[in-house]
Amino acid sequence: MTESTSGIILRVRPLTETSLIVHWLTPELGRIATVAKGARRPKSSFRGKLDLFYEADFSFQRSRRSELHALREVSLRGTNETLRTELGRLQQACYAAALVEQTTETETPLPAVFELMAGLLRQLPQQPPQPLAIFAFEMKLLHELGQSPDLAEGKLTPGARKILEELTLKNWPALLRLKLSAPQTREIQQFLHGFLIWHLGKIPGGRNAALATD
Repeated sequence: MTESTSGIILRVRPLTETSLIVHWLTPELGRIATVAKGARRPKSSFRGKLDLFYEADFSFQRSRRSELHALREVSLRGTNETLRTELGRLQQACYAAALVEQTTETETPLPAVFELMAGLLRQLPQQPPQPLAIFAFEMKLLHELGQSPDLAEGKLTPGARKILEELTLKNWPALLRLKLSAPQTREIQQFLHGFLIWHLGKIPGGRNAALATD
C-alpha cells in the first residue's frame, strides 16, 4: 500500500552506486527510512530533491520485511538553502537532527518534535550561530520527551536557572531577545552536557562544533 506524508530529511546516505537511503522526520509517522532507487542516476526523477533538511511531500511503499520502505514520489516544499551559507548553522542543524535520531523511536508519531525541528530550521537563519539556539533545542526536546531537568535541584545560579526556564517556555522569536553572559553560557553548557550524558549515556557527536567550542 502506498502512503503519503510530508517531512524533513534528517540524513541521506548511499545504498548502492545508484540508490540512496533517506531518513525522514514526519509529524504523523515519526522517523521513517526510505530507499530512493536510482536516485543517483543523472536522469532520476529524484535528482535535486533529496538533501539534508529539504522539506517535501512524499509517497512511499511500505516494506513487509523491514523498516526500510520504497520511496515513490517527492514534491519539494523548501530546501532551507540558507543553512548552507554558514557552516555554524549547518553544524547546529546536524547536531539537532542527530539528537532527535538518538532520543526517539522509529515510526512513532512525533508531531511536537517535528514542529520543534522545523522551528529550529526556520530560526537558525535569523541570527548568527550562537549556543543559545542549541541550549533551547535541547531543553525543548527534553520537555517534549518528558525528561525535563529539575532545575530546583540543580546547582545553578539564579540567572542560569531563569534562562533555562525561559528556553523551555518561550517561542523561537522571543528567544532572540535573551542575552547570555560568557559565564552563563559556560554554566548552562556544562549543566546540559552532564544532564544529557546522565540520561542518554552519550551525546551525539558534533555538540562542541554546534556550540562553536571546538
